[in-house]
Amino acid sequence: MPSFDNPLIVQSDKTLLLDVHAPLAEDARTAIAPFAELEKSPEHIHTYKITPLTLWNASAAGLTPKDVENVLRRFTRYDLPSGIVRGFTETMEKFGKLKLVSINEEKPQSTLFLQVSDKNIYAEIANIKSLKKYLTDTGKGFSLRLEHRGTVKWELIKLGWPVEDTATLADGELLEIELRDCAGGKAGFSAAPRWTVRDYQQNAVEAVFGKQKNTPGLGFGVAALPCGSGKTIVGMAAMALLKTNTLILTTNVAAVHQWIDELLDKTTLERSQIAEYTGAKKAVAPVTIATYQILTWRPEKEGRFPHFDLFRARPWGLVIYDEVHLLPAPVFRVTAELQAVRRLGLTATLIREDGEEDSVFCLVGPKRYDVPWKELESKGWIAEAFCTEVRLSMPDDLKIAYASAPQREKYRIASENPDKATLVLDLVANHPDDHIIIIGQYLEQLQIIAEELDAPLITGKTTNKRREEIYDDFRKGKERVIVVSKVANFAIDLPDASMAVQVSGAFGSRQEEAQRLGRILRPKKRSSFFYTLVSRYTVEEDFASNRQKFLTEQGYKYIIKNWTD
Repeated sequence: MPSFDNPLIVQSDKTLLLDVHAPLAEDARTAIAPFAELEKSPEHIHTYKITPLTLWNASAAGLTPKDVENVLRRFTRYDLPSGIVRGFTETMEKFGKLKLVSINEEKPQSTLFLQVSDKNIYAEIANIKSLKKYLTDTGKGFSLRLEHRGTVKWELIKLGWPVEDTATLADGELLEIELRDCAGGKAGFSAAPRWTVRDYQQNAVEAVFGKQKNTPGLGFGVAALPCGSGKTIVGMAAMALLKTNTLILTTNVAAVHQWIDELLDKTTLERSQIAEYTGAKKAVAPVTIATYQILTWRPEKEGRFPHFDLFRARPWGLVIYDEVHLLPAPVFRVTAELQAVRRLGLTATLIREDGEEDSVFCLVGPKRYDVPWKELESKGWIAEAFCTEVRLSMPDDLKIAYASAPQREKYRIASENPDKATLVLDLVANHPDDHIIIIGQYLEQLQIIAEELDAPLITGKTTNKRREEIYDDFRKGKERVIVVSKVANFAIDLPDASMAVQVSGAFGSRQEEAQRLGRILRPKKRSSFFYTLVSRYTVEEDFASNRQKFLTEQGYKYIIKNWTD
């Protein structure tokens, strides 16, 4: 008999339908998150999909096919489809069929060995043309050179074969670093004098690296934590555990400086031990922090990337990829050579709009740790947030232009709806006690809004010095409202921000939605508000629906309101 209290309907095509009104819906959402991804999230039924990659991530995190089966049986409304559990088993058992090990323990970094446990798989790999130049068939497995470690894993996962990499990792050059019990104040922070690594932050470090250095089978992977939950602390705790030269890659110069400030404030590192490698400064030290932008710069379109030499500049023992879901394709290529180095990816979401999540899996590492956003909110580690989509009509004089425009131009016309500026003024006036970020995609629209609000504007053309002045004024309360372009999507620490108004975005980007909400999730005494402005009866409604998917998966609910003058 069906159990209608149970929220899940499991279908034979590996989709899961979640009835959000069922009593156990939130428990089920949390339980399936490690092995399923959200696809659709309308009002009543949410659709999840189980894929090979989600199952391999689950395997890497220690889940078994039986664990997946138990979760589904616990929450399913009807009997499980015939054969579906066997399908999960067959997919998850692929993880571990191919194992990469060190061939010489005395010189573990010289040559590697790919073990294959099944003779049929062995024969298949031996006949893959794209791998012949990397693998040498020994009759018992395949040997490969160290520098081909990442490339081989990348090629194999594209063919449906994930590699369990257990080969020895290099320690790198020793670096004495400890976390302070008290914030040092060396960066001029106004943080509380005492602090500690939170339980979930320590759990994230241990999930990737074990409880002590050189734990077998660990040393690389991704920790997925909400914006505002202290991903930087996770990185610093990993550095204190491993005590080795560290290369940190992040999204922009402001994020570089935030890493430097945090390291000086909360670790025993001296300023001379930390270097900035950006467009403005190019220094290398035991801890070096670089931007993805400088690494992917090249003087000619088809030329070499001159700054890739940074990867080989020191005997790194740890590479931290901040906002790893943004890892640019050229950096993937050189990252393939860094497989002997411990690696930590930090992100709020592994969603990539180019579908290259499998590249993160095999080159940086599988997702080892994930924690639901709403769980941290319920414990007070991130702010409670109320999400509202406000829909407004297009002005009459733009409706004909919109109707006759090409599809891509329709989105821009709808996004730049001039009435949004008036709505922004209303929202700012209605929240006199909030510190507000207005964020959007199109510069002319942002300039108009900034002028009407008499608020500072940050775009890609704003100098790094001016950006940091504006951010600092906002943190100190000298500015209550700032207007920013997409340059502020990532890795900007504005702890007092309590409201964000999204006036336009990058089409249906789910990762952007997550990051923008994250700007206001630092824990605070008051709730936070996230408004998205959408032109009614336009393509912007469709894109807005897609953007909300990730946040809906995390348990956030959007209220939809109509606005009239």
